[in-house]
Amino acid sequence: MIRIAAGSAFWGDWPQALPLQVRSGPIDYLVLDYLAEVTTAILDKLHRRDARAGYAHDFVTDLGDLLPEIVDRGIRVIASAGGVNPRACAEALLQRAKAVGAAGLAVGVVEGSDVLDVLRAEVGGDGGACGRIVPLDPDGPALGEVAERLTSAHAYLGADPIVEALERGAQVVVTGRTTDASLALAAILHEFGVAPDDWDARGLGTVVGHVLECGAQASGGNFLGDWQSVPDPERIGFPIAELSGPNRATITKHESLGGLVSAATVKEQLVYEIGDPRTYATADCVTDFTTIRLIEEGPNRVGIRGVRAGPAPDSLKVTCVYAAGWKVTGELTYAWPQALAKARAAGELVRGRTEARVGAVFDEWRIEHPGAGALFGGLDTAGGALAAEPDEVVLRVSARSHDRAACDWLGRELVGLVLTGPPGATGYAGGRPRATQVSGVWSCLLPRDRVEPRVRVLD
Repeated sequence: MIRIAAGSAFWGDWPQALPLQVRSGPIDYLVLDYLAEVTTAILDKLHRRDARAGYAHDFVTDLGDLLPEIVDRGIRVIASAGGVNPRACAEALLQRAKAVGAAGLAVGVVEGSDVLDVLRAEVGGDGGACGRIVPLDPDGPALGEVAERLTSAHAYLGADPIVEALERGAQVVVTGRTTDASLALAAILHEFGVAPDDWDARGLGTVVGHVLECGAQASGGNFLGDWQSVPDPERIGFPIAELSGPNRATITKHESLGGLVSAATVKEQLVYEIGDPRTYATADCVTDFTTIRLIEEGPNRVGIRGVRAGPAPDSLKVTCVYAAGWKVTGELTYAWPQALAKARAAGELVRGRTEARVGAVFDEWRIEHPGAGALFGGLDTAGGALAAEPDEVVLRVSARSHDRAACDWLGRELVGLVLTGPPGATGYAGGRPRATQVSGVWSCLLPRDRVEPRVRVLD
């Protein structure tokens, strides 16, 4: 049997999860997911400022403190912490290992997700793609519209390069942009010698990886059910997958930790970000989530059976980051009485004043009132709750433009509302809102044969 433990769902996840997973019971693998589309955009910006940056630096510091224990117990770690610079991440981890006395650590690096030059080569003379690029948002911009502003483009690699690194002796494998579920799937493929065309086994591993990829969201965190009854949330245990073969798995957690693993918590994670459940496509296979059977095996034990899957797609998803101008955001709080009416009036006032001064140069405005239905957009779902006069309402004004000076001017106008707008403005803190650069995200499908993963092992 192998035990694969989740330790991170995103860059910035709960810092205590990692040591708790390592120290609260036996595990064989620790999988750490750090990347999302917005994370890739952030890391890309950091890398452009400093060629040595571009990875999740918390991974190096947090894992570094545990390296002596990890090496001693033979735990293998697979992490997408490399971001847009996995080689630098691996080298920094090796330096940390030397500093803490974790001798003999071998770190595998999976590179090759960078396809920026490939995409630029696909742009024809008319500014359009040459037929091999499929945008994932048919209503969004074409490749030719963003090609000159692209700052990075990374394909979602699969599990096979990670397996190669494990087979070459890496105890820690650092990847760049990789399909989230591939981190755990790679451990399963490596341990059980799954055949390349055993699609059902790859599908089961993909489901396991999907359950683990969001950390405590499968073990009682962010739970939409009876969340008040989740035991000991202060020490919530992240999920662990137990497998004695490649075709059946059990989701559990360390017994000594809090949290809850049940059919309900696992189901909530299963339907997270999957699109059509019959054709959940990753770089490794296409899994039919409607074939999944969950079995309550006991307290905090949920079995996964019956998963069916088919061949991997011919294309890989690519996330691109491009320069998309500037934005500015600021907030004020308006107090009772008539808090919502004052916040709405102030929002329209600051927009009118700004456009009268700088013109209609903004590509997008967001004038919102958190606590008064802002999360629901134009849907008046909170009407009943707002029947009573709220004590306070937050006004949040955001605008986006390719004119940096216009964004900075809006920041000045917003501050001026305190004494020149409706009464009762309070809660303003910090400096004047200033323009910040905006990174846009553009996604597409790229033929698999245009992507060349590379694996190396450092020690």
